[in-house]
Amino acid sequence: MVVQNSPLKSQKAFSIIQVLLRTLAFATTLSALWLMLTSRQSTEVFAVKFEAKYSYSPAFKFFAIANAVGCALSLLSSIPALILRRQSSNPGNFFFVFLLDLVAMTVVVAGCAAATAVGYVGRYGNSHTGWIPVCDHFEKFCDRLTVSVAFSYIALILFLLLTILSAHMSRRNHA
Repeated sequence: MVVQNSPLKSQKAFSIIQVLLRTLAFATTLSALWLMLTSRQSTEVFAVKFEAKYSYSPAFKFFAIANAVGCALSLLSSIPALILRRQSSNPGNFFFVFLLDLVAMTVVVAGCAAATAVGYVGRYGNSHTGWIPVCDHFEKFCDRLTVSVAFSYIALILFLLLTILSAHMSRRNHA
């Protein structure tokens, strides 16, 4: 005996998963943003005081902005997703949600790439160019940035899942 889920049960499960993923995407981008914005450390090297904070790096500024955009888009896309959930509407209406999810995912992946590249050089340096690692002197700052980037990568995975789900819903045919 083969048991199939009814369309109503499938729609309800999809709605619950979508709300959960959007809530998690909001929380992870907000966490990444907050960690980046509040990361700051001062240290002395050879009696000279140095300060590290995100605003000193264009890549980290971009990362913060990308997470703010991802956070805002996760909220913005929740509105039409919830409205479409309550109506039995044309699946083509999910295309707008798909576009929002795709933009959020693209912006977050770009921010992750920028922060990862600069963070890698900060942690390990580059012997070919003579850049020395700075995380030896700014451990707390680098550790907070690492956690921030990790949250952002989690958000990226969530946005990828949301993009796939919304693309599926926009292409679904009613027979």
